[in-house]
Amino acid sequence: MAPKLKPASTAPAHLRPAGLAFLRNLARHNDRDWFTPRKPIFEAELKEPMLAIVRKVTDAMQDFAPAFVRPAEKSLFRIYRDTRFSANKLPYKTHVAAWWSHQGMQKTSGAGYYFHISAKEVIIAAGAYMPEKDQLAAIRNWLLENHQEFRKLLKKPAVRKAFAEFEGNALTRPPKGFPCDHPALDLIQCRQWGLSTTLPAPTALDPKFADVLIRHFKLAAPVVDALNTPIAASLAKPKKRVLFGLD
Repeated sequence: MAPKLKPASTAPAHLRPAGLAFLRNLARHNDRDWFTPRKPIFEAELKEPMLAIVRKVTDAMQDFAPAFVRPAEKSLFRIYRDTRFSANKLPYKTHVAAWWSHQGMQKTSGAGYYFHISAKEVIIAAGAYMPEKDQLAAIRNWLLENHQEFRKLLKKPAVRKAFAEFEGNALTRPPKGFPCDHPALDLIQCRQWGLSTTLPAPTALDPKFADVLIRHFKLAAPVVDALNTPIAASLAKPKKRVLFGLD
């Protein structure tokens, strides 16, 4: 059963010029002294419109990606950066973003849907961007037998018109244990798989912005589903028990 969603707020499902202006100023004044007194502006011009966008997209996902339906608050990323292990101590992100993960994969990477808005651009993406070690292995092994079908999904004319493939963050050599002469080697060497496109920042001001996201995500849905197939299969396998520290 799909989770019960909150009703849409009165915020528009797109940004207003003040939202992009806030992001431009935040990039120049990325500190708490600037942000804290302006937090109400952030809430009104970025957080609430983003939640409205996410809710509209999520509602449409009930038709083509029901396993990704979740409360908007769960999909929206926080504006605050995690600086604990980073040399970059700037406290705020300079973009607002959302990520839809597959039900049951919330605590893993999996393949999903993503967009972000900055003062410079809008990025729309879908796929497996940071798969964990076991997920990498599952996708690569699946590609050994299914690379032709996966390529067909990536090369559909409508998909190629809307997206470019991820660069893949590819390895320079075949992963350990994989053949170096396999016809899927270019895919197997990747560490991420999916689709992305970059649009001008003012796209986020369009009253039909959520429809743009829905259209892109709907096109990408077969690719996302294909990538999640081996991940789901690997998660369903029982974990091997280890006794006395020995496998």
